[in-house]
Amino acid sequence: MAWPHYYLLIFIAIIWVLEKFFPKFMERFEENFLVLIITSIMVVSFGQVVARYGFNTGWAAALEFNTVAFSWLILIGMSYGIKTGLHLGVDLLLNAVPKPITKLLSLFGATCAMVYGLLLLDSAWFAALGVDVRGGAIEYWLKMYKVGIGMEELRYPQFMQEAFGLQPRFHRWITLLVLPMSLAMLVFRGAQAFVDIATNKRAMLISGHEAEELVAEHKDVLKDD
Repeated sequence: MAWPHYYLLIFIAIIWVLEKFFPKFMERFEENFLVLIITSIMVVSFGQVVARYGFNTGWAAALEFNTVAFSWLILIGMSYGIKTGLHLGVDLLLNAVPKPITKLLSLFGATCAMVYGLLLLDSAWFAALGVDVRGGAIEYWLKMYKVGIGMEELRYPQFMQEAFGLQPRFHRWITLLVLPMSLAMLVFRGAQAFVDIATNKRAMLISGHEAEELVAEHKDVLKDD
Protein backbone atom coordinates (compact mmCIF):
# COMPACT_ATOMS: atom_id res chain seq x y z
CA MET A 1 0.00 0.00 0.00
CA ALA A 2 1.31 3.41 -0.98
CA TRP A 3 -0.65 5.73 1.33
CA PRO A 4 1.87 5.60 4.23
CA HIS A 5 4.56 6.83 1.84
CA TYR A 6 2.41 9.80 0.82
CA TYR A 7 1.76 10.75 4.43
CA LEU A 8 5.48 10.57 5.21
CA LEU A 9 6.26 12.82 2.24
CA ILE A 10 3.64 15.30 3.47
CA PHE A 11 5.14 15.10 6.97
CA ILE A 12 8.65 15.86 5.69
CA ALA A 13 7.30 18.67 3.50
CA ILE A 14 5.62 20.25 6.53
CA ILE A 15 8.84 19.98 8.56
CA TRP A 16 10.79 21.60 5.71
CA VAL A 17 8.32 24.50 5.41
CA LEU A 18 8.22 25.10 9.17
CA GLU A 19 12.02 25.06 9.43
CA LYS A 20 12.31 27.44 6.51
CA PHE A 21 9.91 30.05 7.92
CA PHE A 22 10.17 29.37 11.67
CA PRO A 23 13.72 28.02 12.24
CA LYS A 24 14.07 29.16 15.85
CA PHE A 25 10.70 27.74 16.85
CA MET A 26 11.42 24.38 15.23
CA GLU A 27 14.86 24.19 16.82
CA ARG A 28 13.38 24.77 20.28
CA PHE A 29 10.43 22.45 19.60
CA GLU A 30 12.60 19.50 18.60
CA GLU A 31 14.97 20.02 21.51
CA ASN A 32 12.16 20.50 24.04
CA PHE A 33 10.39 17.39 22.77
CA LEU A 34 13.50 15.31 23.47
CA VAL A 35 13.82 16.94 26.90
CA LEU A 36 10.18 16.08 27.57
CA ILE A 37 10.85 12.42 26.77
CA ILE A 38 13.88 12.31 29.07
CA THR A 39 11.92 14.05 31.82
CA SER A 40 9.02 11.62 31.53
CA ILE A 41 11.41 8.67 31.87
CA MET A 42 12.98 10.20 34.97
CA VAL A 43 9.62 11.09 36.56
CA VAL A 44 8.15 7.62 35.98
CA SER A 45 11.31 5.87 37.21
CA PHE A 46 11.54 8.02 40.35
CA GLY A 47 7.81 7.68 40.96
CA GLN A 48 8.09 3.91 40.76
CA VAL A 49 10.86 3.87 43.36
CA VAL A 50 8.82 6.02 45.75
CA ALA A 51 5.61 4.06 45.14
CA ARG A 52 7.24 0.65 45.47
CA TYR A 53 9.46 1.22 48.49
CA GLY A 54 7.32 3.82 50.21
CA PHE A 55 3.79 2.54 49.62
CA ASN A 56 4.28 -1.04 48.36
CA THR A 57 2.51 -0.27 45.10
CA GLY A 58 3.38 1.03 41.62
CA TRP A 59 2.35 1.42 38.00
CA ALA A 60 2.28 -1.93 36.23
CA ALA A 61 3.04 -0.35 32.85
CA ALA A 62 6.03 1.71 34.05
CA LEU A 63 8.68 -0.55 32.53
CA GLU A 64 6.89 -0.77 29.20
CA PHE A 65 6.34 3.00 29.15
CA ASN A 66 10.01 3.69 29.82
CA THR A 67 11.06 1.17 27.17
CA VAL A 68 8.85 2.86 24.57
CA ALA A 69 9.93 6.35 25.65
CA PHE A 70 13.61 5.40 25.49
CA SER A 71 13.16 3.97 22.00
CA TRP A 72 11.49 7.24 20.94
CA LEU A 73 14.42 9.16 22.43
CA ILE A 74 16.97 7.13 20.46
CA LEU A 75 15.08 7.10 17.16
CA ILE A 76 14.25 10.81 17.18
CA GLY A 77 17.72 11.61 18.49
CA MET A 78 19.32 10.03 15.39
CA SER A 79 18.09 12.75 13.06
CA TYR A 80 18.52 15.48 15.69
CA GLY A 81 22.16 14.45 16.11
CA ILE A 82 22.78 14.80 12.38
CA LYS A 83 21.00 18.16 12.29
CA THR A 84 23.05 19.59 15.16
CA GLY A 85 26.31 17.75 14.42
CA LEU A 86 26.29 16.00 17.81
CA HIS A 87 27.07 12.47 16.64
CA LEU A 88 30.48 11.37 17.83
CA GLY A 89 32.83 9.92 15.28
CA VAL A 90 36.47 9.17 14.58
CA ASP A 91 37.73 12.13 12.56
CA LEU A 92 41.41 11.20 12.53
CA LEU A 93 41.33 10.40 8.82
CA LEU A 94 39.13 13.38 7.99
CA ASN A 95 41.60 15.76 9.60
CA ALA A 96 44.63 14.05 8.10
CA VAL A 97 43.66 14.27 4.44
CA PRO A 98 43.38 17.43 2.31
CA LYS A 99 40.15 19.42 2.60
CA PRO A 100 38.75 18.31 -0.79
CA ILE A 101 39.11 14.67 0.30
CA THR A 102 37.55 15.51 3.67
CA LYS A 103 34.60 16.98 1.83
CA LEU A 104 34.21 13.90 -0.36
CA LEU A 105 34.36 11.57 2.64
CA SER A 106 31.83 13.71 4.50
CA LEU A 107 29.50 13.63 1.50
CA PHE A 108 29.90 9.87 1.42
CA GLY A 109 28.97 9.74 5.11
CA ALA A 110 25.82 11.81 4.52
CA THR A 111 24.92 9.52 1.61
CA CYS A 112 25.36 6.46 3.84
CA ALA A 113 23.02 8.03 6.42
CA MET A 114 20.36 8.49 3.75
CA VAL A 115 20.82 4.98 2.34
CA TYR A 116 20.69 3.49 5.83
CA GLY A 117 17.44 5.35 6.57
CA LEU A 118 15.87 4.34 3.27
CA LEU A 119 16.86 0.70 3.71
CA LEU A 120 15.27 0.49 7.16
CA LEU A 121 12.29 2.59 6.13
CA ASP A 122 11.21 0.51 3.16
CA SER A 123 13.19 -2.22 1.46
CA ALA A 124 11.09 -1.75 -1.69
CA TRP A 125 13.57 0.98 -2.70
CA PHE A 126 16.26 -1.70 -2.95
CA ALA A 127 14.05 -4.49 -4.23
CA ALA A 128 13.41 -2.26 -7.24
CA LEU A 129 17.18 -2.33 -7.85
CA GLY A 130 17.20 -6.11 -7.86
CA VAL A 131 18.41 -6.57 -4.28
CA ASP A 132 16.79 -9.51 -2.49
CA VAL A 133 15.41 -7.79 0.62
CA ARG A 134 12.01 -7.72 2.30
CA GLY A 135 10.28 -5.74 5.01
CA GLY A 136 10.97 -2.35 6.48
CA ALA A 137 9.54 0.01 9.09
CA ILE A 138 6.58 1.04 6.93
CA GLU A 139 5.57 -2.55 6.24
CA TYR A 140 5.92 -3.52 9.90
CA TRP A 141 3.95 -0.49 11.10
CA LEU A 142 1.23 -1.12 8.50
CA LYS A 143 0.93 -4.73 9.68
CA MET A 144 0.47 -3.57 13.30
CA TYR A 145 -2.07 -0.99 12.13
CA LYS A 146 -4.13 -3.61 10.31
CA VAL A 147 -3.98 -6.15 13.12
CA GLY A 148 -4.78 -3.54 15.77
CA ILE A 149 -3.22 -5.40 18.69
CA GLY A 150 -2.46 -3.58 21.91
CA MET A 151 0.55 -3.19 24.18
CA GLU A 152 1.24 -5.66 26.96
CA GLU A 153 0.68 -3.36 29.94
CA LEU A 154 -0.15 0.13 28.67
CA ARG A 155 -3.88 0.81 28.95
CA TYR A 156 -6.20 3.57 27.85
CA PRO A 157 -7.77 5.51 30.75
CA GLN A 158 -11.14 4.11 31.75
CA PHE A 159 -13.01 7.28 30.72
CA MET A 160 -11.54 7.06 27.19
CA GLN A 161 -12.55 3.41 26.90
CA GLU A 162 -16.11 4.28 27.86
CA ALA A 163 -16.36 7.51 25.85
CA PHE A 164 -14.86 6.24 22.58
CA GLY A 165 -15.41 2.51 22.83
CA LEU A 166 -11.68 1.80 22.78
CA GLN A 167 -10.10 -1.52 23.55
CA PRO A 168 -8.47 -1.63 27.01
CA ARG A 169 -4.88 -2.01 25.77
CA PHE A 170 -3.14 0.96 24.12
CA HIS A 171 -2.80 0.40 20.36
CA ARG A 172 0.69 -0.79 19.44
CA TRP A 173 0.65 1.00 16.07
CA ILE A 174 0.50 4.37 17.85
CA THR A 175 3.72 3.71 19.77
CA LEU A 176 5.32 2.39 16.58
CA LEU A 177 4.59 5.57 14.61
CA VAL A 178 8.06 6.72 15.61
CA LEU A 179 9.64 4.03 13.42
CA PRO A 180 8.67 5.33 9.95
CA MET A 181 8.61 8.98 11.06
CA SER A 182 12.07 8.94 12.64
CA LEU A 183 13.63 7.07 9.71
CA ALA A 184 12.04 9.51 7.27
CA MET A 185 13.55 12.32 9.37
CA LEU A 186 16.92 10.55 9.26
CA VAL A 187 16.82 10.51 5.46
CA PHE A 188 15.73 14.14 5.42
CA ARG A 189 18.49 15.23 7.81
CA GLY A 190 21.03 13.24 5.82
CA ALA A 191 19.95 15.07 2.66
CA GLN A 192 20.19 18.41 4.47
CA ALA A 193 23.66 17.55 5.70
CA PHE A 194 24.70 16.50 2.19
CA VAL A 195 23.59 19.86 0.79
CA ASP A 196 25.24 21.79 3.64
CA ILE A 197 28.54 19.95 3.16
CA ALA A 198 28.39 20.38 -0.61
CA THR A 199 27.79 24.13 -0.20
CA ASN A 200 30.48 24.47 2.51
CA LYS A 201 27.99 25.39 5.26
CA ARG A 202 29.42 22.61 7.41
CA ALA A 203 32.60 20.59 7.20
CA MET A 204 31.64 17.16 8.49
CA LEU A 205 28.67 15.01 9.35
CA ILE A 206 30.04 14.13 12.80
CA SER A 207 31.09 16.40 15.64
CA GLY A 208 34.59 17.81 15.56
CA HIS A 209 37.06 18.52 18.30
CA GLU A 210 34.69 20.50 20.54
CA ALA A 211 36.50 19.42 23.71
CA GLU A 212 39.89 20.45 22.36
CA GLU A 213 38.47 23.75 21.16
CA LEU A 214 36.97 24.46 24.59
CA VAL A 215 40.29 23.69 26.28
CA ALA A 216 42.13 25.97 23.88
CA GLU A 217 39.55 28.71 24.36
CA HIS A 218 39.79 28.63 28.16
CA LYS A 219 43.45 27.76 28.59
CA ASP A 220 44.26 31.15 30.14
CA VAL A 221 41.37 31.22 32.61
CA LEU A 222 43.28 29.64 35.49
CA LYS A 223 46.38 31.64 34.61
CA ASP A 224 44.43 34.89 34.96
CA ASP A 225 43.10 33.82 38.38
